Amino acid sequence: MTAEFAVGGSLGPAPAQRFLYVTEGELELDAGGKKYVLAPGGFAYLPQGTAHIVRALAATRAAIIEKIYEPLAGGSAPEVAVGSEFKVDPVLLMGDEALRVRPLMPDGLSYDFAVNIMTYDPGAALSMVEVHVMEHGLLMLEGGGIYKLSDSWYPVEAGDFIWMSPYCPQWFGALGKHPAKYLVYKEFRRHPLGGKQ
Repeated sequence: MTAEFAVGGSLGPAPAQRFLYVTEGELELDAGGKKYVLAPGGFAYLPQGTAHIVRALAATRAAIIEKIYEPLAGGSAPEVAVGSEFKVDPVLLMGDEALRVRPLMPDGLSYDFAVNIMTYDPGAALSMVEVHVMEHGLLMLEGGGIYKLSDSWYPVEAGDFIWMSPYCPQWFGALGKHPAKYLVYKEFRRHPLGGKQ
């Protein structure tokens, strides 16, 4: 979801794990006995059950992901993670310098979803149509382009949201004179059909 905060506005507690990504303004986060200020590009992952307070220091917009945690038998618990996308080194997707991925979630089996920032230079595109076993959610942050979902084509621009079901063929190409950037969520490291691990 996206949330708009007035100055001093706050989030209530979550019955699930929570991920925050600031698109405009500033949020103050108090979690684990520490205080953080999240500016645009700032993000935080809060494991399920983590006591925390989120308060807006200015008029703010943020993307928020909440998901019931799926533990692994014998696995370790996830930990609070706070950072800025601008401090995450980009990884080239399949060696393409025009297509960069910044992973925002910690790596490891303790985490059951992933959040990435994907940036495409003007004219850059995925090298193939992809099909994944997990669902995806995507929020366009900057620029625009064309998204292929199954057999349909959709023009997209900053502010648009796309949900992709499991096994939905998907492809994206950036259009225009400016880079296209989106935040993408996907379920990860768990069996897509559920059940015991």
